[in-house]
Amino acid sequence: MVLTNKKINFLGDSITEGVGTSAPENIYLNVIKAECNLAEARNYGISCTRIARQADEFEYGHPFCDRYKSMDDDADSIVIFGGTNDYGHGTAPIGAFEDRSEDTYYGAWHVLLRGLMEKYPRATIVAMTPLHRHDEDTPSPGNGKPLKTYRGIIKEVCEYYAIPVLDLYAMSGIQPRVPILREKYMPDGLHPSDEGNRLIASRLIGFLKAL
Repeated sequence: MVLTNKKINFLGDSITEGVGTSAPENIYLNVIKAECNLAEARNYGISCTRIARQADEFEYGHPFCDRYKSMDDDADSIVIFGGTNDYGHGTAPIGAFEDRSEDTYYGAWHVLLRGLMEKYPRATIVAMTPLHRHDEDTPSPGNGKPLKTYRGIIKEVCEYYAIPVLDLYAMSGIQPRVPILREKYMPDGLHPSDEGNRLIASRLIGFLKAL
């Protein structure tokens, strides 16, 4: 995929919004815009938001499976980066692969991906899994599962729709349980620093160019 002059919509949570960075230009999507001469790098990141619809939606913000509808229509590519908040403070059930409801994690991924394919039939749609986080083995409040379970569901549903997945959980180079890596890339154990965002940008650039 040639990135020069492309318009990309980035749908995400606090990491995409830029929490953890020192300035907007250091957010991974703006690093990509500068390095690859994108026409647009549109930031649809909202802190605390989750993939699935939740009972506390009005406290934490509308989920990805609803918000994609309001994104600009002329994107050449869509990048989805979420799921860590569904694990961290989400209460929606995981559900099953057969679900097509916004109220379960499985179902919300189906709704989101099908909706994006219908809204952007000519665009390249990709997903990124959550990064490692310091508390990733703590049972989730909603389902009692580790973060790895939520990451696996992303890969499973995306595979069904033939949506490419950049597995940052496996290949970001960021593991906050290693002290030297935490200090450099993720000081709070959750949100990447400027250096962490540059590393994500590097991984995503290579991934998109290979498509």
